[in-house]
Amino acid sequence: MKIGMIGTGNMGKILIEALLESKAISPADLLIQNRTLAKAIQIKEIYPAVTVLKTAKKVAQNADLIFLCVKPHDVFSVASDIAPYLSADKCVVSITSPINTEQLENAVSCSVARIIPSITNRALCGVALFSYGSNCTQEWKQALSTLFNNFSTPTEIADNITRVASDIVSCGPAFFSYLTQRFIDGAVEETEIDADTATKLASEMLIGLGQLLEKGYYTLPTLQEKVSVKGGVTGEGINVLEKNIGDTFNQLFQATQHKFEEDLQLVKNSLVIHKNI
Repeated sequence: MKIGMIGTGNMGKILIEALLESKAISPADLLIQNRTLAKAIQIKEIYPAVTVLKTAKKVAQNADLIFLCVKPHDVFSVASDIAPYLSADKCVVSITSPINTEQLENAVSCSVARIIPSITNRALCGVALFSYGSNCTQEWKQALSTLFNNFSTPTEIADNITRVASDIVSCGPAFFSYLTQRFIDGAVEETEIDADTATKLASEMLIGLGQLLEKGYYTLPTLQEKVSVKGGVTGEGINVLEKNIGDTFNQLFQATQHKFEEDLQLVKNSLVIHKNI
């Protein structure tokens, strides 16, 4: 199976690296294209057997599975360009949350899916969020699930939780990276520990925490219970968090939901403009 990647920006590149380093596919079976050709060529320098094509149309002509790793407002333009080169036995996948499968099905005549990856997939772990188009064949559903199972946990979601699921899976690493950095900064500012030592300790702590959860030794609540002894140091720290965090995460999800609504409207406007061209 030939896989085409249209767009090699941040997430497109992460997806490429995950596919190749997990050995889900051979570099010789990957076709890539980017508006800025130099970015695609940089990837070929690392994986010489990858084929760089100059246009999205060429990718659609030669690939069986085509990933659209472009910005939401560019999806319909790219889909329109490649539509004449897509046969019914092919599959097109968008990786952006504001584009739903129904919209994509209206743009191309083949199987479609939306798969939202996570930066954690670069480490060959984490979740990839799946939504299938109504006309997506069982063969393609199985093929996509098998492909992503090499470097992620494919998880099918309903449309109504797309944004919040993406916040947790895709945005979550950035949110918790920010919180960890503030955790480190506080330690450095309030004690004699240096930034490098604090960063190393915090990073190893997070890796260990992940292992505890992955291996099922503790759930999040039981882990807190095990570490937080009544009247102890951890309990004092938890008290500070309880007093100060408040509804911060409620506000976070309110903000991301609001931005998502704006993105959905921009996509609708883009679709109207595209239809009128």
